[in-house]
Amino acid sequence: MTKLPEPETLAPIPSLHQLFLSFLRLGATAFGGPAMIPYIRRMAVEQHKWLDDRSFRDGLALCQTIPGATAVQMCGYVGLRIRGLAGATATFVAFALPAFLLMLVLSALYVLTQSVPQVTAIFNGLQAVVVAIIANATVSFGRTYLKTWQTALIAVFAAGLFWFGVNPIAAIVLSGVVGLLILKSERTAHKAEIAKRPLYALRSLLILVAVLALGYLALYLLQPALFELASLMLVIDLFAFGGGFTSVPFMFNQVVSIRHWMDGPTFLNGIALGQITPGPIVITATYVGYLLYGAVGAVIATFSVFLPSFLIVVAITPFFDRLRGTRYFNKVIRGVSVSFVGLLLVTTIHFGQNVPWDLPRIVLASAAFVALYLKADILWVVLATGLLSVLILR
Repeated sequence: MTKLPEPETLAPIPSLHQLFLSFLRLGATAFGGPAMIPYIRRMAVEQHKWLDDRSFRDGLALCQTIPGATAVQMCGYVGLRIRGLAGATATFVAFALPAFLLMLVLSALYVLTQSVPQVTAIFNGLQAVVVAIIANATVSFGRTYLKTWQTALIAVFAAGLFWFGVNPIAAIVLSGVVGLLILKSERTAHKAEIAKRPLYALRSLLILVAVLALGYLALYLLQPALFELASLMLVIDLFAFGGGFTSVPFMFNQVVSIRHWMDGPTFLNGIALGQITPGPIVITATYVGYLLYGAVGAVIATFSVFLPSFLIVVAITPFFDRLRGTRYFNKVIRGVSVSFVGLLLVTTIHFGQNVPWDLPRIVLASAAFVALYLKADILWVVLATGLLSVLILR
């Protein structure tokens, strides 16, 4: 008789303080977004043995399926598995906090120094590099999701909708419907065993949601302008299927084209700042909030752009195994994911239209695209092109 492998022995459950500090240190070096997931696994599974590898892989499948920034969601998932709702809150906040604080400082410095010639030169160059960053994301998503003529058709369909001004939410929903109709079913992975112990009491989650709802109601009654900012960021995160980069088309469309809160080049500067901070690209919400309403706006925008991801992870984790096994759900999610290839393509074109192209900018953008395509670290690409901008641009 073959002997079954012994179950993996996990370490004692850590304190909330230990969890918070561990993920705070990780968040301070979280450059590259999804590239941080192996480091999260190394710390939680291999180093501290707080979680077994199978549970981690189940969490990764969940976070790749639902909207939001994958790396931040994985931190929340790990915390949820280890210490329930309180653990999820600690790890989620700790991982995102360094990016928020640094982006807040950079946004303030940007407001104070944007008229300095050297600073202007840096951002003139970085605007071109942002186009290269989004173009590379488009290529990366395309290689991942465009496997058949059906997926290519959905991407073209979504690009057409976005190009002709259809609301991005409608484009995303329609792409999911088309995916349900034309995509073939894929075999789903073997179902993992559902955890025997509850992750949290349902009452705790309902109380949290009620408190949050009351908070947003108070904001609506007392500060309607801030509520509009908050509600926009909530929706942006709610439809960011495929990771943080997929929030960029929607955010650009709403902030620049629909609401006219800032012009295209100013928004691109926020994207550029986001690339030299740790954390996901949705941290650009901090920049948008600060430029509109100062530090209070930055806090509200940042909190709102991460909140749906957190609540979805907490609410869906206990039921994900069952949901993941339904072929209709998977077809819709694949259609939604593929749509972002088209959305990113159109966003690359829109961003490019906001850059005053000349030979130096073309060289900078081309060099950045090649470097990123060859898997160069995005932080060093941004820093190098920023330095070159001071030397070759005015």
